[in-house]
Amino acid sequence: MAKQKYYVVWKGRKTGIFTSWAECEKQVKGFVGAQYKAFDSNKEAEAAFLAKYDQYKGKPASHGKWKTASTQPVIPSICVDAACNGSPGKLEYRGVITDTSEQIFRTGPYEQGTNNVGEFLAIVHALTWQFKHNSHVPIYSDSENAITWVMTGVCKTKLKHTPKNALLFALIHSAENWLAENELPEDKIMKWETKLWGENPADFGRK
Repeated sequence: MAKQKYYVVWKGRKTGIFTSWAECEKQVKGFVGAQYKAFDSNKEAEAAFLAKYDQYKGKPASHGKWKTASTQPVIPSICVDAACNGSPGKLEYRGVITDTSEQIFRTGPYEQGTNNVGEFLAIVHALTWQFKHNSHVPIYSDSENAITWVMTGVCKTKLKHTPKNALLFALIHSAENWLAENELPEDKIMKWETKLWGENPADFGRK
């Protein structure tokens, strides 16, 4: 038996939440600029309908699931994530405000990187961003390795240093130096619980 889906239509002939694709299709098929997306639960759909389509466009259906979870992440906060096309491959990372998905920084692409290196650099970038903006909110990452590397102050990557990723290694050394010179507050960096909250709001939507 197929699992029940809930379809949010932000822009169509009629807007709202529909419980079948047939009903949703009537509202969006042939409608120019239609905005819609399927969700696994009515609570997720309700939360999404109250938000803006841009917060869900091109992202997994589980994006925003945290809003209806029994235990939720700390708000306000910052989420970071990285995307790497191959391992090693072209790497980029970014940070967003958790509850609005507003992007506050995005860096890359860099040649011959790895996802964990990107996650490490993203966390440190978020820390330096907070320092510049006098912000003191938690930072969430879904990479346990990156969190450990940041807390120990050393990026323990096995990535091979080559001329193509020399800039990336320069960034790693700069990040390590920054961590050595600055003390991190307790509970500053926290693990994003993907199973409970869905995809990290900073996710690039490329999985």
